[in-house]
Amino acid sequence: MPGREDIFQKAMNEGHSAAWDQEWSKAANAYRRALEEFPDHPKALSSLGLALHQMNEVDEALQIYMRAVKISPDDPIPMEKVAQLSERVGDLKTAMDAAIRAGDLFLKQRDTEKALENWVHVTSINPENALAHSRLAQVHEKLGHQQQAAMEYLAIASILQRAGNPEKTQEMVNKAQSLVPGSVEVKQAQTLLKTGQLLPKPIRAKGGTGPIRMAQVKQLQTQPRKPASGLDPVAEARQKALTQLAEILFDFSDDSSPAAQDRKGISAIMRGTGTISVQSEQIKVVLHLGQAIDAQSKGNETLAAEEMEAALNAGYSSSSLYFNLGYLRFKGERYESAQRFLQNSVKHVDYGLASRLLLGQMHITKGSIREAASEYLEALKFADAATIAPEQADDIRQQYEPLIRSYQSQKDEDALQKVCDNIQGLLMRADWREQLHKTREQMPKQDGDLAAPLADTILQAQSSSVLESINRINQLARSGSLRSAMDEAYNAVQYAPTYLPLHIIMGDLLVQEGRTADAINKFSVVAHSYSVRGEVPQATKLLRRIIQISPMDLGARNRLIDQLVARGQVDDAIQEYLELAAIYYRLAELDMARKTYTNALRLVQQGSASRDWNIHILQRMADIDMQRLDWKQAVRVFEQIRTLIPDDDSSRKQLIELNLRMGQQDRAMNELESYITHLENQSKKELAINFLEDLAREHDEQPLLKRTLAALLHRSGRIADAIPILDQLGETLLERGDKEGAMEVINQIVLMNPSNVQDYRALLQQMSSGT
Repeated sequence: MPGREDIFQKAMNEGHSAAWDQEWSKAANAYRRALEEFPDHPKALSSLGLALHQMNEVDEALQIYMRAVKISPDDPIPMEKVAQLSERVGDLKTAMDAAIRAGDLFLKQRDTEKALENWVHVTSINPENALAHSRLAQVHEKLGHQQQAAMEYLAIASILQRAGNPEKTQEMVNKAQSLVPGSVEVKQAQTLLKTGQLLPKPIRAKGGTGPIRMAQVKQLQTQPRKPASGLDPVAEARQKALTQLAEILFDFSDDSSPAAQDRKGISAIMRGTGTISVQSEQIKVVLHLGQAIDAQSKGNETLAAEEMEAALNAGYSSSSLYFNLGYLRFKGERYESAQRFLQNSVKHVDYGLASRLLLGQMHITKGSIREAASEYLEALKFADAATIAPEQADDIRQQYEPLIRSYQSQKDEDALQKVCDNIQGLLMRADWREQLHKTREQMPKQDGDLAAPLADTILQAQSSSVLESINRINQLARSGSLRSAMDEAYNAVQYAPTYLPLHIIMGDLLVQEGRTADAINKFSVVAHSYSVRGEVPQATKLLRRIIQISPMDLGARNRLIDQLVARGQVDDAIQEYLELAAIYYRLAELDMARKTYTNALRLVQQGSASRDWNIHILQRMADIDMQRLDWKQAVRVFEQIRTLIPDDDSSRKQLIELNLRMGQQDRAMNELESYITHLENQSKKELAINFLEDLAREHDEQPLLKRTLAALLHRSGRIADAIPILDQLGETLLERGDKEGAMEVINQIVLMNPSNVQDYRALLQQMSSGT
């Protein structure tokens, strides 16, 4: 039974009225009543979705918008909302698919700006989304945005290269080169391809980091842990190595095996130049590997090792073979040869952890405690990175580097022995992965998406008691007992004075107590400690925290810039420079503001930052120069802007006006002629005429501007518009007593050959004779 239109319209009007007053709950109820009459009405669904979104009922809002999408599949608005809300709840795949579809729909409606916005946002979620980059490249190219299109083609090239498609990779780079032949980025890409190197990965676009982090948290919560093998890392690696050797042996026996091709059979990894028959070498390798596997399976490890070395000498090498040999020689206490073999397998992802643990045990046996500690820390780094979310693994590995270096210079043998014992006890067990996960769950929660290394906790002398203390601190803080929480923190720090996360918790408590200055001092000291230890990511995070608490802390901001530059985060460093310059500007310290902009500009030109920063920074510098009445410096800055963006009429106009203001009329006219010629070459005569009309109107006292405007109108075939301008100009000049100037204007009219040209010639003759 069809719904009643009057009831529907009344409910919609009530909903709109409530929404206007931001009474979202009331609005949602009204829209629900409207939908009872017409359940599939697109406007009612979208309105209800908006109200639910404003009420933070994200899941229900998403379902409503999905209904709207099914009913109006060609409407980009509900599709865009599905993308935004899916990202909010952490469903990034749906978010990206919907955003790409929304962009397509906006493009059909000729709203290219919204289309580009949606596709760019996809690249902020996943910088390696080839479809989004492809859409961006095509639209930018059609719009004439050569630089942006070229950068998108380079991003596609990088993705295709990693997918193993060299022909398409070269095609995309060539496409970028055809758009911007002189681009530094394109030339760099061509060089990398010629030298067989990987192109830089696409950079994540700005924005949207909050929902992305939420998605990462959900992924961490739902990420399936690798099932326990029931073996410690060494036994697990040994089993894997034997399995791989057996598979390789099988492949050697079957030349048509696809796996043989995938693993680059014996002929691809044989040493030598072909002077010995490859076939005879293969037979030797197959024979020795078969006997080695048979001997090891029967417990005859000495014979197994000898046969494996024979296979190695016959020309076969692989990480599985090196690890197996290292393991067997270690068990046979032949440590020198064991070390030599393990140094070859330590770089492989399957055998790195086990190889490090064996090397650590060997160094302990030999009494080299410092070398043993380094190997154990390398093992912990490997295990930590392997059991955390993949996108955080690189950060974790980076944070271990300064820690490992610090222990290499440690002279306290008891401390070094403690490192070895703690890591050996944690990793050399069948449930080592589960233990790592449990330890991480007990660690203090980190702000943002930067995880702390497990070493921070594991290497503490009283790590278990420290973690228990942290749990008690958090419980007391949540219950509002801040003083008791601080007392507990002071007690815990006596047992682990160098455990920096504990000091960060103390800083958090100070913030909650309202002791902002003390909190900033605490965070500053901890940030300095992280910086001295070389743990730049942690130092950076704390400096950002200080700036968040106290945006006017210029010292913290300067230190943050130094840390960001050290990490290679040039774009972030430039953003901080701009924030710092803005602070100086608000304080009316224009000299310091301009100096800061200059530093930012130097960083852009020296680093790998986006060249788009150039324009933004130069415009800020020019504004300051204008306020300081430093016109000469402003001219130099506007000339740089003009070179970078020749079509920017604002900078062109400023250059002309500044030169006129300084009495440099010739330079002003040269700038004007240059811009007019540039526009005419691009078939933009109408734009040139409008530009000149505005300029002549604002500078009525400049005859040359009106004469130039008239000449441009004449070239455009608009003589009827040009003559009145010159007529009025000639009369004005005569009134001023500038007879010579007036005659030049009349002569310009004569050259245009209007229908009444004889009258102007007569006037010119009359003025020349002085009658």
